[in-house]
Amino acid sequence: MRLLVSGGTVFASRFTAEYFATRGHEVFVINRNSRPQSPGVKLINCDRHALGDVLKPYSFDAVLDITAYTHDDVSALSEALGEFGVYIMVSSSAVYPQTLPQPFNEAQPCGKNIYWGDYGLNKIEAERYLLEKVPNSYIIRPPYLYGKMNNLYREAFVFDCAERNRPFYIPKDGKMPLQFFDIEDMCKFIEILIKSRPHQRIFNVGNSQTVDICEWVRLCYGVLDKKPELIYVNGRISQRNYFPFLDYAYVLDVSKQNELMSDTKPLVLGLRESYDWYKDNKEQVRIKPLMDYIDEHLKDLS
Repeated sequence: MRLLVSGGTVFASRFTAEYFATRGHEVFVINRNSRPQSPGVKLINCDRHALGDVLKPYSFDAVLDITAYTHDDVSALSEALGEFGVYIMVSSSAVYPQTLPQPFNEAQPCGKNIYWGDYGLNKIEAERYLLEKVPNSYIIRPPYLYGKMNNLYREAFVFDCAERNRPFYIPKDGKMPLQFFDIEDMCKFIEILIKSRPHQRIFNVGNSQTVDICEWVRLCYGVLDKKPELIYVNGRISQRNYFPFLDYAYVLDVSKQNELMSDTKPLVLGLRESYDWYKDNKEQVRIKPLMDYIDEHLKDLS
């Protein structure tokens, strides 16, 4: 296939481009060439908001819009395209209001989520434009993405704590559920959408099973054959100061995904792959000062 991937330089978009390129497809990426490009891809060096007629001579079997955040992002790219088969946009679970009953399903209405704010609202507008203007389009809504090439300081933070034999500070009782989706599984599902063209156009994606915070931390430490000393943090301290996820529990219903792709990567395997990548690519991760905050404000809890 001939594919166009938006972005292609960090995490989800870079992994997607490499996933399809290593499988023998012709992969074009569109970015401003501000970072090194992946081997095996073809660069279209341009800003997605200033495309003009650059894309008109091309035809693509699929457009994989991994980096769209707003209505303008989608309109700029979709209107600049020539011929293409299908347009797949990666959206977010942030489109579901926190007030809806859970697990969230694709039939529920979208709306403002107080935890995600403008990020969720912008994704809603991007989705709405795509559904109205591009008939041959699909939207996927993942929970927390993780895995190889993850440049966000999430599992990498726990790996760092494990490497340094630090105790781990757990928000409240540690029972808040977390739902994940490995980046390779996301690419596999995109591949299924391209090939099968199902009637349904919006899909929640993710692992069927959630884990709580304590389980997730233990799995991350376990990748390094270690067991964490858990210290529980109560009170009014914002957990984002010392923990990489929001204080917001949500779960997606992924039964529609499972009808097309029933098997997903076990979390322990995905975390092991993530660590194998991270230990050789630490400079690519956006480190946050979580340990500094812990050392300054939480040490007395030890």
